[in-house]
Amino acid sequence: MSENADWKQKYRDSLVEMETEEASWRHVEQILRRLVGRLCAAGMGVNPKLDDELIALAAANRRNADADELARLAESLTTTVVAVDAACPVPTITFPATDTHTRLAVKRLLDCLAAADPENPTAPALIGELTAVKNDSALAKIIVRAADLVRDRSEQLQRERLQTAEILAEVTKRLDEMASYLSDSNHATRTHFEDTQTYNETVMSQVRELSDEVGTATELGLLQSLVNTRLERVAEHVSKFRAREEIRRLEVNGRADRMRNRIAELERETGELHSRLDNEKQGARIDPLTGIANRRSFEERFEREIAQSPGTDAAVVMLLWDLDNFKAINDSYGHRAGDRVLQSVAACFMAAVRGNDFVARIGGEEFVMLLSGTKMAQAMLIANQVRSAVEALRFHFRGTPVRVTVSCGLTELLQNDAAGAAFDRADAALYRAKQTGKNLCVAA
Repeated sequence: MSENADWKQKYRDSLVEMETEEASWRHVEQILRRLVGRLCAAGMGVNPKLDDELIALAAANRRNADADELARLAESLTTTVVAVDAACPVPTITFPATDTHTRLAVKRLLDCLAAADPENPTAPALIGELTAVKNDSALAKIIVRAADLVRDRSEQLQRERLQTAEILAEVTKRLDEMASYLSDSNHATRTHFEDTQTYNETVMSQVRELSDEVGTATELGLLQSLVNTRLERVAEHVSKFRAREEIRRLEVNGRADRMRNRIAELERETGELHSRLDNEKQGARIDPLTGIANRRSFEERFEREIAQSPGTDAAVVMLLWDLDNFKAINDSYGHRAGDRVLQSVAACFMAAVRGNDFVARIGGEEFVMLLSGTKMAQAMLIANQVRSAVEALRFHFRGTPVRVTVSCGLTELLQNDAAGAAFDRADAALYRAKQTGKNLCVAA
């Protein structure tokens, strides 16, 4: 029973932890909403149309409007800001110290959101947009989208809490069923013992009385009658005892059958649960957009490669890839077009690797390959073949052909290499490829 108590306690601890995290995210959401209200107030007085948009946004923010309404207001605000800038251009704004602090606070929040959900690309994308913010309205738009992320995270925690509560209730129900079965079994055993003891005492009593009567009987007919009478009583007790035992046997067998069926059902459900957990573990290592390995899977594989202490006979080369001008594709044709590009490039990478090689998307438009048993010269040849294959891909968006290229930085993993050092070498090589003109492969 102590093990069952441990399970219950673990679930309760999980519920408390999720409730605490949910409360924390709701607190962050409240702070963001206050910040949106203050930014709306700070932006008043520039233009009457802009004032109307800010008033509407502030009102929606005060009544805790949902994400869809805030997104529409943010889009309308952006359109108005563009129109106001076109009618009356203003010089680039240099943020005062207080605004710099605000942006740093927003960046810290986005960093926390990105760490909490590494598979969601929204927070890293907002961090990139934050660096290019030039006015309060653009900053407000980012804050609204960050608030949406906080709300989504809070809702996810709520769902997980409810799921955990359901599991705890189901476990408690099953434990109660087993406790009831054990209680019934103990009662049946106790009843059987008491009934057997009573039966023995009754039979022995009949035998003693028969012995006493036989000792005092003087006639054969009377003796025969006494023996027959006592034997009939003994037979009656035996018959009743057997009937009660049969009833108990049927009840015990029925409970045992029900428990066996329940155990078989639990084993089946446990097998399904293990299968779902395995699928979820596998899913946690797969990038949902491209279907290839993700950063977590890469980090695990990378650690294994480092632990094997690669040497002369087992060289491993890391290829760090980055799509050239990917932000321009997203800005010009939309995120759906960008997703299609990422999927096609990922498929191209997968087609190029061998059975013992590894490829993963580690974030945004960045990919990585690990080529096992490969020298640098051969790895450079493979990298250029992959680069040419990506360049040969044909994309058309809105009737316009779009050229897609990639750049690559290569480094060979060294014996006793540090993970961070190897990644920095590849990243530095990738940077040189970008600076040299892009669509290049450069070795560290």
